[in-house]
Amino acid sequence: MRRIGLVLALSLALAPLAVEAQQKEKVNRIGLLSIATVTYIDAFRQGLRDLGYVEGRTIVIEYREAQSYERLPVLAKELVGLKPDIIVSAGGSLVARAVKAVTSTIPVVFLASDVVAGGLVASLSRPDGNLTGLEIVTTQLDAKRLEILKEALPTITTVAVLWNPGSAAYNASNLADQRRGMEAAAQAVGVRLGMLEARDLRQIDTAFRTIQREDPGALLVGSDAIFTSGRQRIVELATQLRIPSIYGWREFVEVGGFMSYGTSLPDLYRRAATYVDKILKGAKPADLPVEQPSKFELVINLKTAKELGLKIPPPVLGRADQVIE
Repeated sequence: MRRIGLVLALSLALAPLAVEAQQKEKVNRIGLLSIATVTYIDAFRQGLRDLGYVEGRTIVIEYREAQSYERLPVLAKELVGLKPDIIVSAGGSLVARAVKAVTSTIPVVFLASDVVAGGLVASLSRPDGNLTGLEIVTTQLDAKRLEILKEALPTITTVAVLWNPGSAAYNASNLADQRRGMEAAAQAVGVRLGMLEARDLRQIDTAFRTIQREDPGALLVGSDAIFTSGRQRIVELATQLRIPSIYGWREFVEVGGFMSYGTSLPDLYRRAATYVDKILKGAKPADLPVEQPSKFELVINLKTAKELGLKIPPPVLGRADQVIE
């Protein structure tokens, strides 16, 4: 009896330690769905490490890259079938919509654009439902890019716009509103627009053949995940045609593009990790307001400007957050 009592006492004493060990050993499974190669996944992983997570020990990340919008529903359903604790959707509103369509219970952290207009959340302050995250860009930014482009190149009268209407999380009416907004912004700065569609990487070359034929004064490239993944090719084609271009992300400028104005993608991916952390610790997506970008970067490649024979006005150069020489 004495031995049984001793064993029982030890079992009771060790039980809390065993429970604690099991809790510490819990591995959270994170699903990550993107439209193209996740260039900034290292920033997301670093954000998780900064918060104390250890990949392979406390978290496992399941990656899925669609490479085309048509494959998003299949991969979203596949990720949901893995029963992750949380899903991160990267690369735009259609990625988040694909996930939203197949789960109303698994928490989702998105990096997307125009999330209220696109129907992802009810409002920025109260998302309502199982989705929240970061708004990476809004269509209003294209108007600002047109303004900067005109300031940098005062003599231009026409601007070609490379965009992907297939990636917008809008219905036909909102899509028309977007085009009208762009036309109004162009009229305000005194330029005419030529809208060129490219729904995938194969259509980019076709769009640039049109640009070559019409010879606009400058080019604005939309902030689409497909374009970002094909930025090297886009910059090469713009360089061949000697057309000054403005982009949504600094990564274009780093590979030889003329200038960019937009948010910092690595910073946004690091911020996404904080949402994941809060939700894994018990917060509900519906209670976490959508974060909007507050810092925008103007980056100018002075070497490219010189190669194009352009002289950037001092006020524009003075506003640049970074000048690449």
